[in-house]
Parts: sequence; structure tokens; C-alpha cells
Amino acid sequence: MKLDPVSLAVMNNRLAAIAEEMGVVLGMTGFSPNIKERHDFSCALFDGRGEMVAQAAHIPVHLGSTPLSVRAAIERLELLPGDIAALNDPFAGGTHLPYLTLVMPIFIGRQKRPFAFAANRAHHADIGGMAPGSMALATEIYQEGFRLPPVKIVERGEMSRDVLTLFLANTRVHEEREGDLRAQIAALSIGSERFRALVDSSGYAKIAASMDALKTYAARLMEAELRKLKPGTYSAEDSWTMTASARRVFRFE
Repeated sequence: MKLDPVSLAVMNNRLAAIAEEMGVVLGMTGFSPNIKERHDFSCALFDGRGEMVAQAAHIPVHLGSTPLSVRAAIERLELLPGDIAALNDPFAGGTHLPYLTLVMPIFIGRQKRPFAFAANRAHHADIGGMAPGSMALATEIYQEGFRLPPVKIVERGEMSRDVLTLFLANTRVHEEREGDLRAQIAALSIGSERFRALVDSSGYAKIAASMDALKTYAARLMEAELRKLKPGTYSAEDSWTMTASARRVFRFE
């Protein structure tokens, strides 16, 4: 199925609107100031291969790395209807440990494989570790906090009590952590509901074609920008804390 530019633009905005609504739900139902006031979270939709197809206007550092976490969850877990994976492992697409990522598969009809995935990443105010807030000057990952590889936090619609108990036991302010976690789950639920409604109204084939077309268009835009760069060495310096800076050098041929 080929889509004209107008239809593709409409579908792009409809998918992005789902991600935006996920963010509204997360912000309104979260417990901590990190979620309710700072809005330190991001939401996005992915196709069945774990490739991003829509995102809300949230935090770029989340949205650039979240696809790696989605793929890690897909590769390491068999996600069934009603399941939700959770992880924060930097070796599975995470960044620093307080950023907890949740991934929910979206099934259409009686499909045996997910048609899409909804995911969000939120900054929990504490994830354990050697200092409150989990932002200590750590020299190894174990000092920063609780490290969670991809696991099922929800299984077939029911909260995994063992995983939740283990998670809360390794964090401070348990009620706030559970509240933020459940807010993330609520956001995924509304994202899944809205996506299935979109498929019902527009048709399976059109949504599948739209997701592929959006990825192709994004790749074309990136290629066009890269072609504007002349071969050479580029460098930039970024002061990312009050005491440290990083200098990055790129070679483009």
C-alpha cells in the first residue's frame, strides 16, 4: 500500500498524539515531583520489530536510547498479551539507573506476535544505591543503585508481586516508587488502547504501511542532512556539569 504525503502526515500526527497522551497520563498520575512536575519521562510507539515509529516531544536522551531497551526486552523475553517488561540496565539500552523503562506488546486480534509496542522511560527519584536520590559520585555501577535486566513486571495482566517486592526492597520511599511505576503502567495501557482503536478505524494494512513509510521517510531526511556535510574532521566541546566537560571528535568521509 502506497500513501500520499497528506495521508502520511495525518498518520504521523495520529501516532504521535497517542505518545503525547501517554505522557499526559504519566504526568498526571505519577507520585514524585520528577514525574508530576519536572516531567522527566518520555513515551513512544514501536513497530513489531522494535523500531520507533512515533514519539512525543519529550526528552531526546531518552528517545535516542529507548529503542535499544525495547529490542533488549524483545530479544530476552517472550512478551505475551498482558505482559509488561521493565528494565534499567545500561547494558540493555538504559542510561543511568534511575531511568526505568517499561515495554508493553500490542497484539491485534488473535495474532501470536505483537503488531507494535508501547514504551516509556521515567526518572525515578530513587533507585537505591549508596546515596539518596541515586545520584552519588559512584565509581562503579553497583554504587549507583538497583540494576534491573529485562524482567516481566506485569504478567498476563497481573502485577508480578515477586519482582515488585524485590524492586521496592532496593529503593527508598517505597510508596512513591510504586506510585510512579503504576503511573508508567497506566500510560502504557492508554497507549495500547488508543493504538488498537486506530487500527480498528483505519485498518491493519494501512497502519502497517504507515509505520514502514514513516521509517523510510525519516531515513531519507537523515541521509539528506548527512549529504550536506563536507568530508573532514569535526569537533565540539560540551560542558555537561559544573566540574566536567567532554570534547567529541567526529570524522566524516
